[in-house]
Amino acid sequence: MSTQTCPRAAGDPSSREEVGAAEDAELAKAILARQFHPSVLGPESWEGYRFSDMEIRIKESTDLYGAVLWPSAMVLCHFLETNQDKFCLRDKNVIELGAGTGLVTIVSSLLGAKVTSTDLPEVLGNLQYNVTRNTKGRCKYTPLVTELTWGQEAERLFPRITHRFDYVLAADVVYSHPYLDELMDTFEHLCQEATQILWAMRFRLDPENSFVDRFRQRFHLERLYDLPSLSIKLFRAWRKEKRTKNHGEAPA
Repeated sequence: MSTQTCPRAAGDPSSREEVGAAEDAELAKAILARQFHPSVLGPESWEGYRFSDMEIRIKESTDLYGAVLWPSAMVLCHFLETNQDKFCLRDKNVIELGAGTGLVTIVSSLLGAKVTSTDLPEVLGNLQYNVTRNTKGRCKYTPLVTELTWGQEAERLFPRITHRFDYVLAADVVYSHPYLDELMDTFEHLCQEATQILWAMRFRLDPENSFVDRFRQRFHLERLYDLPSLSIKLFRAWRKEKRTKNHGEAPA
């Protein structure tokens, strides 16, 4: 696996505090180093990433907002790979919201998860291309790419009685978005008692801050990364109904 410097363990109380400037810079550098560019230009343009000892080639579609890879996805992927002792995805049921170009789905699949990758209909073609290109013959489970419009038909597509997810993954799903209420409802529908959310977001505008405040009303929230140099934070969350005698801690 990767030999890059690992962050503080998620269970350490100090991980909830902002990293210092030097540590922030070091971690951000390690995350951004995951990206590389092709040495020779070919007939098809792509961006390269290295995770799980694999070269991942991502095709972006610049005419579609949701088909561009944002740094929050790299932050989440780096965390998943370097914290497998505490957040092991092997054989876990995982769903990604707003999968975009598919990097988080691909890395989660390489780490052994059974992944359902979701996004809007107009994004699925490019998403499916990237996922198939980078996971075929490499993964224990073939990722499922499927449509999901937040707040619409979630119970029909993912009935709670049969669809139980260990993790909900999301990267940069909150960005001046007109459907934040629907996003909140989707989080709530997909998260059952044992489900954990791992959610990376870049803070740009006031709506993002207010969404986090509203999110805290329904979910327990723990900050895992705070990277001021990238304006990105990574959170772990779980339903408030999960509060137990152990002061609401999520199960291991």
